[in-house]
Amino acid sequence: MKSVLPILTVLMALVVLWYGATVLLNAQWTRDQAARAGVEVGFSEILRDTLSQTRPKLPAPHQVVAELWQSTWMEEVYGRRGIVQSGTLSNRSLIYHGWVTLSATMLGFAFGTGLGILLAVGIVHSKAMDLSVMPWAIASQTVPILAIAPMVIVVLASIGIKGLIPKAIIAAYLSFFPVLVGMVKGFRAPDAMQLDLLKTYNASRVGTFWRLRLPSSVPYLFASLKVGIAAALVGTIVGELPAGASAGLGARLLSGSYYGQTIQIWAALLAAATLAAGLVMIVGAVERVVLGRMGMRA
Repeated sequence: MKSVLPILTVLMALVVLWYGATVLLNAQWTRDQAARAGVEVGFSEILRDTLSQTRPKLPAPHQVVAELWQSTWMEEVYGRRGIVQSGTLSNRSLIYHGWVTLSATMLGFAFGTGLGILLAVGIVHSKAMDLSVMPWAIASQTVPILAIAPMVIVVLASIGIKGLIPKAIIAAYLSFFPVLVGMVKGFRAPDAMQLDLLKTYNASRVGTFWRLRLPSSVPYLFASLKVGIAAALVGTIVGELPAGASAGLGARLLSGSYYGQTIQIWAALLAAATLAAGLVMIVGAVERVVLGRMGMRA
């Protein structure tokens, strides 16, 4: 209970601030409408209207929650014979869009993680790779993803590659770097005395890697995976924006911006944040299991 109370306190403070910002940002539209109608509005009318506008500058928390419920469980698609799909089966449901985004995220995350680990192994064991690959990896992250994503989408589309793969590549681009940096640090975590001890046992470089460097890098691996999986989700959503995708959380954000549906935009953002938090929690759960079996504390 003691650990939950601070979280609830911060959450309640954020909700109160959110409601306050909603009233402040949406009040001007209410005043403008009243001025056109030639009437005066009091604080109670402003408060009631700002918390229930159809297209507010900033939607109230209860509006976002209602949109989440509607978009997740109550969406329906109609055809000639009535309802074709309903609830979470609907291709308009946030569950469906979240699954589309999650598929590309996990594929890109897997590829980015593998690439980051392989490059880290090469950098730790090769001075030439350390001097050549690492600077380029750092430089690659200075280019804004918003500039790279359209180029990747267009180039791959020109050779017939569309759908999941381009988004996964963009997700891998963002996720490989945290894994690379974390694993380089992890592989170099053993001190000189530990390395010298294995040399006295005549251990090879491969044996040293498997028996010392790799186990020492596991805590660093999970720390970087938490950052990498969140970055992969961001990369997937960004990749959905210039692709003109009809499915995915990025597509929901784009359609909401086209039609000025700010409540839909915020609902999609909250769904993306919830998905990211869930993925990080899953990585954290796996971390606790793995480190517990290795006799380490998570």
